Amino acid sequence: MLTPENTVIGFIGTGVMGKSMAGHLMAAGYPLIVFSRTKEKSGELLEKGAIWVDTPKEMAEKANVIITMVGYPSDVEEIYLGENGLVNNAKSDSYLIDMTTSAPSLARRIYEAANEKGIHTIDAPVSGGDVGAQEAKLSIMVGGEELDVEAIRPLLNLLGTNIVYQGKAGAGQHTKMCNQIAIASNMIGVCEAIIYAEKAGLNPESVLKSITTGAAGSWSLSNLAPRMLNGNFEPGFYIKHFIKDMKIALDEAEQMEMKVPGLALAKSLYDQLAEMGEENSGTQALYKYWKS
Repeated sequence: MLTPENTVIGFIGTGVMGKSMAGHLMAAGYPLIVFSRTKEKSGELLEKGAIWVDTPKEMAEKANVIITMVGYPSDVEEIYLGENGLVNNAKSDSYLIDMTTSAPSLARRIYEAANEKGIHTIDAPVSGGDVGAQEAKLSIMVGGEELDVEAIRPLLNLLGTNIVYQGKAGAGQHTKMCNQIAIASNMIGVCEAIIYAEKAGLNPESVLKSITTGAAGSWSLSNLAPRMLNGNFEPGFYIKHFIKDMKIALDEAEQMEMKVPGLALAKSLYDQLAEMGEENSGTQALYKYWKS
């Protein structure tokens, strides 16, 4: 059992979601070591007693559980497989948990490299955005060895409410691709519905009261449509990261010889938004595509 008495947790990536997730672990009494490319993002955690390290290598030497929540597969590859990365420096029997949305093939490579050194790796991407992270209500999609997943489940229970084991290494990432594919087309529908309501002379807020509880209901409709109407385009999840996820899903679909026209359309719209300078806005800024 991983308890605060026998576990030191390292957390890499204290951004919009990672900061809240790391905070829940600290609140449960786990000693926490943090590292992020921008130290200022860890400020609140450091004030609460977290310990800062300057490199992933230093973290690997001190922690026996390390969670990563970073931006891109290239970041994941460097942090895990680089010469000064986690796999080359972690202790045997350590647990390395990547909660970044990354490529399934990379998760498998990390697993194979770590397994040779007696290190346990789990791919556990999440869904729920900033609100889910703040409220510890994330959906967590988990791949890896089932015994390893059960060993870290007490930690995952502190971060989410829907934790499902999906299969061997890479299965968590494949499941997250399913999640992103579903969201991509749904976001188009949410925006078109709101714009339609406005053009029809309806009160969009009243419209939401009707359609969020019916067959059209979705997390995006309930949580992101109100932000659109309030002009709040701050990131719960960055457009630039969503584009990255859609690119991964498109690549994986191509390898499976599968057509995904809804996903392709959504990515093309978000690419246009990024070109307009919206890459650091939240995904709800898709609303601006019609407004522009």
